[in-house]
Amino acid sequence: MGNLFFDVSLHPFPGGAVAGLPLVDPRGTWPTIVPPADAAGLTMASDFELALERLAALERAFVEPDGSFVWVGPGGEGRWQIDGNAYERHGRVLVVETKGTCPEDVFNRFLAVWGWPEQALAVQLVRAGVFVDEPTFRRHAVAEGQTE
Repeated sequence: MGNLFFDVSLHPFPGGAVAGLPLVDPRGTWPTIVPPADAAGLTMASDFELALERLAALERAFVEPDGSFVWVGPGGEGRWQIDGNAYERHGRVLVVETKGTCPEDVFNRFLAVWGWPEQALAVQLVRAGVFVDEPTFRRHAVAEGQTE
């Protein structure tokens, strides 16, 4: 497993999403999805406060009540960091904006905080302004690191 490099927002995967135009960037060509117009207010199944508690329970994670967070790896050569903000709507997680770099197994633990894998995710690549499914995001995040 390689390191993931990312600047994304995590959303619940909406029913009714359709294939969009492919994203072509220096890392390759990537299939995108277009959520339906009424998906903007969808929330994840995760309770906001409980998700923040799960995040705060991770080693070296620092979480503020407003949803801002940073989770860092041990120092030294293998250092990694994930930071961002989680937002809520009606007590549920609405969106998680996050950026960083980390090993894939660490990212799996991070996603589990928000209810993954039971909660399917749509991932918005912030700089490209497009949505992809979670497997496409992972391939893109690894490829991004290989170009830097």
